[in-house]
Amino acid sequence: MSFLDGRDMKTDQEVKLMRQERLKGKRQDQAAARSGMSVRTLRKYERTGELPSQLRKPHVWRTRSDPFDRDWSWIVCELERDAALQAKTLFGILQEQSPGRYQPGQLRTLQRRISAWRCQQGPEREVMFEQVHEPGEAIQSDFTHMNELRVTVAGIPFLHMLFHAVLSYSNLESIMICFSESFEALAEGLERALAAFSGVPATHRTDNLSAAIRELGKDKKREFTQAYQALIGHYGMIATTNHPGVSHQNGDVESSHHQFKVAVDQALRVRGHRDFSDRAAYENFLGELVRRRNATRASRFAKEQAHLRPLPPAPLLPCKEILLKVNRFSLIRVQGNVYSVPSRLIGFGLRVRIRLEVLELYHGSSLVMTLPRLAGRDRQRIEYRHVIWSLMRKPGAFMAYKYREEMFPSLIFRQVFDALQAAIPARAVREYLRILYAAATISESEIAAALGEAMAAGETPTSEACRTRIASLRVQVPQLTPARVFDLSAYDQLIVGGIHG
Repeated sequence: MSFLDGRDMKTDQEVKLMRQERLKGKRQDQAAARSGMSVRTLRKYERTGELPSQLRKPHVWRTRSDPFDRDWSWIVCELERDAALQAKTLFGILQEQSPGRYQPGQLRTLQRRISAWRCQQGPEREVMFEQVHEPGEAIQSDFTHMNELRVTVAGIPFLHMLFHAVLSYSNLESIMICFSESFEALAEGLERALAAFSGVPATHRTDNLSAAIRELGKDKKREFTQAYQALIGHYGMIATTNHPGVSHQNGDVESSHHQFKVAVDQALRVRGHRDFSDRAAYENFLGELVRRRNATRASRFAKEQAHLRPLPPAPLLPCKEILLKVNRFSLIRVQGNVYSVPSRLIGFGLRVRIRLEVLELYHGSSLVMTLPRLAGRDRQRIEYRHVIWSLMRKPGAFMAYKYREEMFPSLIFRQVFDALQAAIPARAVREYLRILYAAATISESEIAAALGEAMAAGETPTSEACRTRIASLRVQVPQLTPARVFDLSAYDQLIVGGIHG
């Protein structure tokens, strides 16, 4: 039997123990017994002078024929033509071309062969070069979708994004909830991040965002937008961007996206559920997570902070401005969405400042009102309080009103209108408008509660019934009689003897 026979092969540790015993003067049989081998095996390792690992030869021969030899040249040609082709794809083609020749269990064999070919003869692959960042050198920012985490607010799916900014040296991060990759989100998120970092780095790198970059002409030459240049110039930073489709050039923030979302997911799992009572509770949850993550980077940030330039005296607060006129329907249209405004503004020209989540309406230099901004396009926000006065005078316009569904502030109002149509169809519209007028002038919540009680009691929910119920439910505040003080001499004694005595 050859000394390479696997049945005589021992471990390196056993052979080393045998050699130690022999150096101590032990006989061959004693050393063999101590190291767990036969005398014959001991003599073999003493004769060769090598360890078992040194005696093993690589297994280079095949124990069975290669089932893909016949088609291997075709497989190589396909891989050389397109190195991204997968073994599973090629295996499917082979099964179609030669029915019955290849069995499903042979896919793993092909995957191993292709993997070996790629390792030995495959095309060169792109090399990533680890970067060395200097303190205060750069901040990177980008947007990331959070919908995959299935967060809900008051039981309703909260579809949102995050603006995510990271200092390249210390990896200190800042986040802000947003709903689109708009310039307003970019500007407010960046200003919030710089305020959180209490300083300004030399450069800002962003992805190829339309909020910051536009293409010019057929040659697709790119340049920064005027608004973005103003933002970066206000902070004295140099703007840089990665090439389209090359996300790894913004690698620090791209990597942080994944790590942060994993951290959020883990924190939600520890929490036990993904629902929050309101948006503020969710924002506090994210803020606490960012605080804990940033605490682990405190030492590197302390070094980087010394290299950050001071913030300017005030933030720029950039926004988009448009001029428009309130139409005769008491509506304005902003970026494809419709908003109602008080009817007193009909015919007036307004300047609208479009911010991240609000619209600021100015007449001249005076702020007239602020409206919540709608996300997306072709949506409407019609406030019944803006038009109820006119509807009371023109009740016949209600049924065909384009935005009639917006006149039901909550489900109970819709149910009440249906009940009125069933009970008093001739007066249903007028009675409902009186209820809506009461909600606008008294209290929507109190009217809603009174309507609910009337419906539960089987009554017809008229406006008069609502007012009666509200009057009976309101607590009468008792009349208080102020105490009368007749003798003030005790206070004089306190002042003389206590404070000044």
